[in-house]
Amino acid sequence: MAGKHFRRVGSVRPSHLMFTTGVGAVVDLPNISVLVRGLDDWNYNAVPDWEPIAEPRLLAATRKLLRQDSIKELRPAPWMEGADEPNSPASKVGVPITPFPGWLRCTACDELAPIEGGVFGFENAKARKPHEARFFHVTCPRKKSGRRPMAVAARFVLACTAGHLDDFPYVHYVHQGGTCPNASHPKLKMDDRGGNLGANVEIKCVACTSRRNMREVLGRGADKLPRCRGRRAHLGDFETKACTADLKLLIVGASNQWFAQTLSALAVPRTGESELQAKVEQHWSTFEMMQTIDFLKFARATVPAMREFERWTDEQVWAAIQYTRSKPAENDDAKGYPDLYTAEWQVFSAAELPEASDDFTLYRDPDGVPGQLKEIYADVIQAERLREVRALVGFTRLDAPDPTDPDLVLRAPLAKGAPTWIPASEVRGEGIFLRLPEGLLAEWERAVHGTEVMEEHRDAYARFRKNRYSGRISGPFDPMRNWPGARYYALHTLSHLLIRTIALECGYSSASLSERIYSGTPDDPQRAGILIYTAVPDAEGTLGGLVSLAESEELVRITRRALTDAMHCSSDPLCAERLPHDPDEFLHGAACHVCLFVSETTCERGNRFLDRRFVVPIDNPNLALFPTLP
Repeated sequence: MAGKHFRRVGSVRPSHLMFTTGVGAVVDLPNISVLVRGLDDWNYNAVPDWEPIAEPRLLAATRKLLRQDSIKELRPAPWMEGADEPNSPASKVGVPITPFPGWLRCTACDELAPIEGGVFGFENAKARKPHEARFFHVTCPRKKSGRRPMAVAARFVLACTAGHLDDFPYVHYVHQGGTCPNASHPKLKMDDRGGNLGANVEIKCVACTSRRNMREVLGRGADKLPRCRGRRAHLGDFETKACTADLKLLIVGASNQWFAQTLSALAVPRTGESELQAKVEQHWSTFEMMQTIDFLKFARATVPAMREFERWTDEQVWAAIQYTRSKPAENDDAKGYPDLYTAEWQVFSAAELPEASDDFTLYRDPDGVPGQLKEIYADVIQAERLREVRALVGFTRLDAPDPTDPDLVLRAPLAKGAPTWIPASEVRGEGIFLRLPEGLLAEWERAVHGTEVMEEHRDAYARFRKNRYSGRISGPFDPMRNWPGARYYALHTLSHLLIRTIALECGYSSASLSERIYSGTPDDPQRAGILIYTAVPDAEGTLGGLVSLAESEELVRITRRALTDAMHCSSDPLCAERLPHDPDEFLHGAACHVCLFVSETTCERGNRFLDRRFVVPIDNPNLALFPTLP
């Protein structure tokens, strides 16, 4: 804080840093636009007693994906309670940002200038109202009595697929790539003329009267943009080697300026292991260097994490440490995203449920699946407690990361060098796990194999892959790589049907629910599970409403309603007849926003691989997993 200038300019939930406003993202605040800075600038020195987020499976997955063994921790965002107090230590703690774009426009006189040019000032004098922070024009000729006119971000920036982000070169642009003949630092004006035929914004040089409209670099005029300078605005530097990617003109706030690349994992114990074993794995960084049991006595007195082991003796903890150390290392040679689903599937599908813990508690009704649903579900488990950890491993610009192949889109780094930690967040919640009968799914897969409908879906997937990725892959291109298979369509569609129905019953909005689909893999083709769970970023995240819907009477009612509602859509017959015929490349069939689509944070595959006809008989009963409703 300097004078009446406070550092805090806003607040976001921890989950926003994973999906919406993470490192490298431009955040459009009420009066200013800012960019979240890289990990090198995050400071935890003022945060006492902070602890890393413990989730060993996810930590190992981030190391494998980024190929960086330097990563030692998953850290929450720096935060302290009491940030609203002006003089408290918490008011100086938070995620660092920098104003971006670096050019501003006066809302009264339209003067356009860089922030560091001295034309604009900044005020943020109300500690409890950070949203009122703003830039203003110091010497505006149109100033009236009262506050000086506000200055807002000039709304054009440049980005490329390599993750670079830069200010638009207004001075060179208005002078046709050159400089002003009359002034070394000419005064510019930005005249936004509006209109409904795209951007109609004119840049004018006051010194030499040169004019140029931004329309010239939109659409087909993109070839008039300069070459990328390799600017990594969030890191405050430039790429050392020349960038060959084409620049694109973006509007501040464009949805494609930042896409998060994240990994998430449930805190589940390994099959057959106790709560103690799970906790040792969570805090393995604490135990990894211990050579004898004597180190435990010292650790109990000095390491805060050891408070979680008060129920166990040193001998029991040491035995768990030795067991963890003796386990063979996982194979790190496999390409693609690390496998975080296998361990979860093994726990949910095990005949004997693991011991209950604060992070993971499951319950299976002794009476089993309700009689009316035995042909639909093979197992029903109430997940009374779940903990999900999410890690931000990088981000992309202009093109979203592929959900199955992490290397198809260029990932921008979070730090200048090899990071020692990765930002993460954790949420606690509840859920319902449903396992479908293997015999039912196997018979259905044989029935739909080779049908015209399934072939249309396969061909659409090949076209999608070819159009998006064929030019990025060297060597042989397999258009069907990572095809999820027919089984995934059925499980994914049923999951969405249940989510939309559950949202009306359990008290959570559909955006507060998430799904994990455990579908067959080449190593384990008989996987057939759906986990629907809450992902609410508060202290506990459990209201009990979701778990209660797994009870016998409620589950029968919910399932019947979901399948019955799937028979009809207010967009029918257009929705019911939809198939991706050549040259279409969309990856869904009978599905739309009315009947199946859910929010982006809910669906694990971006509302792709959905088709009602594969679950209920909306046209051909032979294609439906459930040709007759329960």
